[in-house]
Amino acid sequence: MTDPTPATAEPRPCCAASALPGPAPVAGGPAPRSPADGVARNPRSTKGQVPLTGGVFSMGDHFDEGYPDDGETPVHTVEIAPFHIDETAVTNRAFARFVRATGYITESERFGVSAVFHLAVEAGPEDIMHRLDTTPWWVAVRGADWRHPEGPRSAIGERSNHPVVHVSWNDAAAYAAWAGKRLPTEAEWEYAARGGLAGRRYAWGDELTPRGEWRCNIWQGRFPDVNTRDDGYLTTAPVKSYRPNGYGLWGTAGNVWEWCADHFDPGYYARAPRHDPHGPLEATGAQVMRGGSFLCHDSYCNRYRVAARSANTPDSASANLGFRCANDA
Repeated sequence: MTDPTPATAEPRPCCAASALPGPAPVAGGPAPRSPADGVARNPRSTKGQVPLTGGVFSMGDHFDEGYPDDGETPVHTVEIAPFHIDETAVTNRAFARFVRATGYITESERFGVSAVFHLAVEAGPEDIMHRLDTTPWWVAVRGADWRHPEGPRSAIGERSNHPVVHVSWNDAAAYAAWAGKRLPTEAEWEYAARGGLAGRRYAWGDELTPRGEWRCNIWQGRFPDVNTRDDGYLTTAPVKSYRPNGYGLWGTAGNVWEWCADHFDPGYYARAPRHDPHGPLEATGAQVMRGGSFLCHDSYCNRYRVAARSANTPDSASANLGFRCANDA
């Protein structure tokens, strides 16, 4: 893989598949609508959010364990103003309320296809389109979307408290506006995820499984074919499955990737301002994702570390990609 530039930043593809092509537009038809068209911004709400007083912390990879293309260094001092952030990732239940209230259609639904991990596909042969060329563990499945996370034969009936998935950055931003919230900046996300622990590898310390206890939902076994499910899950887990961090936030490692507000640039840390950095001003074609997912494994993608970062295009969605919201204090 070549080093990404700000204009063409690409994630390592194990993380979350990029946007899959949808049906071709009809010649002479109307221009495609923005996903957020018709979604009104509601008054500010801090429901379900934890207030944080802000402060100064050292942002970045203190152990030099990140991928060079991700730009987790240099470690730099950041000062964060007070803010609020959701205690969990947005759940299927919460996203369903948004859809009922607005009639919103996600980009996965508009495209008619999304990416599902190969061991979890629930679809007939007619809906399994192809495996992604460079990452054959991702399967393009027709009819996979937030209501049908593994394909058209799956449903979220008993997963109302699981994180919503198959949501693009555009979808997440639309939900946040409706909820009276916004997406967190990358700096806010890392400050909150650390839970007050300075310079540690994970949100709970430096050991992955202290006293043999799993603290997050990631891959165990041989990726991508054998998952021993030592943590109890093949795909998503309920949002409060593991202990919260020191700030009362749940699930800041593993389970699902979480979109941040920032444009992604692997060189940004070298020039980031000290006070409340918001990422590059110019669009780079990719948005920051944080936290890792149930597919992360140290043999290929150790991005469940609290400093880890990745990115994807704003219209991308997959079965391991969700979000949480923030708010000004």
